[in-house]
Amino acid sequence: MGPAHWRRRGRVSLEVHRRFLARFVQPGDRVLEVGAGPGRFTVELAALGATVVVTDLSPVQLALNAEHLRGTVSEAAVERREVLDVCDTSRYADGEFDLVLAYGGPLSYTFEHAEQAMRGLLRITRPGGPVVGSVMSLLGAWRHFLPGVVKVAERIGEDANDRILRTGDLRHEGGQGMDVHVCQMFRHRDLAALTRAAGGEIVAASASNWASLGDLDVLAALEADPSRWARFLEHEVAACQEPGALDGGTHILFAARHSHG
Repeated sequence: MGPAHWRRRGRVSLEVHRRFLARFVQPGDRVLEVGAGPGRFTVELAALGATVVVTDLSPVQLALNAEHLRGTVSEAAVERREVLDVCDTSRYADGEFDLVLAYGGPLSYTFEHAEQAMRGLLRITRPGGPVVGSVMSLLGAWRHFLPGVVKVAERIGEDANDRILRTGDLRHEGGQGMDVHVCQMFRHRDLAALTRAAGGEIVAASASNWASLGDLDVLAALEADPSRWARFLEHEVAACQEPGALDGGTHILFAARHSHG
């Protein structure tokens, strides 16, 4: 499978992420971006009219973010850049941000501290303001990477594989079976339960991709026709939001707010 195939699937996932985010960002919003990396969604936030405090656990990623945005119109939207561990947002005031963005699955690396991290993200959003983020999908990744998962199960044993599928915790095998870093993977119901425990509620969710995890040659044919490609993207974005599809992508996108209950 060549790089063009992977880029094509990535473009579908990016479009799903972009459209989901655009539902919640208003011009003038002040946004904390957690795990910003090189800046793919920093640019999107800037285009939507937000001002952004860009953060990442890695100083290297922050430097890449600055490098990629330097000399672009997007840089004017960046308030500052700083190192941040998603598990500790204590430096920020209650309700300081209109929206918190945590794409790229940073919550999937918090393990036993996930509730603490989610509670902190909810705390620093204004009343009614959302935390928009993503986590790694257990069932979607299992489906997508099934050949590799089967090989890992043969190596580590079916009991360990059962524990992974029951808990989503890839520390049971080191994370190589699904071609991801060692992380916590989620079912949608797990994410909803975590959010409730942190004092919030999920108000919207989506798979990151669904039909586009299939035959990439078909995607190539669709992309060659701009009209058909645009229609496909519309259908894919809608399908990813269907309740039956939420667990079917490689990531689960979500928007969460403080619960009124």
